[in-house]
Amino acid sequence: MNEESNSKGIAMDLLQHFEDILESDPLIDELGFIHPSQFDLLNEESGISCNSFDEANCQSTDKILSEQSSKQENVYFWNKDHKLGISTHILLPLYKDAKHSFLTALKRYKTCSNQSNKDGDCLPASSSCDLESLLMRHSRSLLLLSCDFMTAWNSRKLVVSKKKQHSMFLNELILSGLVLSYSPKSEQAWNHRRWVIKSISAISSNLKDILEKESELVEKIAERSKMNYRAWNHRCWLISYMTREQVIDELKKSRSWAELHVADNCCFHYRSQLMLKIMKDSSCLVETVSFSHMVDIDKAWKDELDWNGTLIKRYVGREALWLYRRFISSCWINHFLTDSGDASHHFKESITNYHDFGTFLKKELCLIDYCSTVVDNEFGDFEAQAMHSASYLLWLKVKVPKPLENELLEKMRVIELKTLVEKSYPERSSLFNYFMS
Repeated sequence: MNEESNSKGIAMDLLQHFEDILESDPLIDELGFIHPSQFDLLNEESGISCNSFDEANCQSTDKILSEQSSKQENVYFWNKDHKLGISTHILLPLYKDAKHSFLTALKRYKTCSNQSNKDGDCLPASSSCDLESLLMRHSRSLLLLSCDFMTAWNSRKLVVSKKKQHSMFLNELILSGLVLSYSPKSEQAWNHRRWVIKSISAISSNLKDILEKESELVEKIAERSKMNYRAWNHRCWLISYMTREQVIDELKKSRSWAELHVADNCCFHYRSQLMLKIMKDSSCLVETVSFSHMVDIDKAWKDELDWNGTLIKRYVGREALWLYRRFISSCWINHFLTDSGDASHHFKESITNYHDFGTFLKKELCLIDYCSTVVDNEFGDFEAQAMHSASYLLWLKVKVPKPLENELLEKMRVIELKTLVEKSYPERSSLFNYFMS
């Protein structure tokens, strides 16, 4: 019984020390869980000996549980340069005590709030603040140990929504960012960030700095966690709060990242949402914007086609690039070559005169012809490139409006389409006649 009480006491001391570290260094931006054997290496790389290490950052003890009777000293917390490491040795007892402390604080807070609603004031203002502070302190500790604990997230929303202080909203972004440093696909953390940004937008119309930092955060996380749908979905959600200038700036900034990650379809999906945002805003304002502005939009679409074509030639066989080209071509055809109820007659007449559909088809067929040549059979990328180019050509045949289909068929005679399809899609060559009929 004494050993059990001693273990609980040690766990409480660890929680107290863990929370003190978080309070003493509010700029911590990265959290990790480290095996005890790695702490000596961390100290060595940092030029720190465990004997001289600050007690606030380095903890030594004989044991946590009764089974652990080793006399070897163990380090449980490591904090330097705003990076925090927690020993995997203590996660279970630390989590249990954090959960117990949080639930106790939440129960007291709700009891006080319910009583206040009935009788007026339950406790003096200072005591009420102490309960809120305690609840926020323990919920933070619990979420850093278990990021999917919904009750803890909701309790923080409850307190922050009552205060509606800008600084508290920013602290929530810091906390969720710290959670994402070790769990980049945490749905709860991303949801919490969206709730915070939505709440800030209700009290402030200036979100420029926050949106920029959010985009930078997503790119930083995407570097460590490939194909992170949740992160890119969050970035797409941010577009609804962006001005036209911010959207254009995001297009420019994300281009260099996309060039280095051509296999990451999430980034190209993000760019497609930015392009659609530009088109949507321009369609809504078509009566008030000038023709030169519309031509600028058209040029942006053409530039995107040229840039995508360059990447397709440079990075052979990347399906994400061909899928993105379908999107660009589809929007180009739908918005600039066909009737649209969102555009005025003046806009449609001017844009239609500005476009040369023959030139568009010629460029597309030249790209397909270039990519359909298999220059090296030893590498499957060239065969994949030919397959994607044939697939794109068949898609283009279906997508082009009927009045313009004859022009496409005339251009397609330059390419031996049947040979290309049979070579790239032997199992689907029977579909050729169907597409060409």
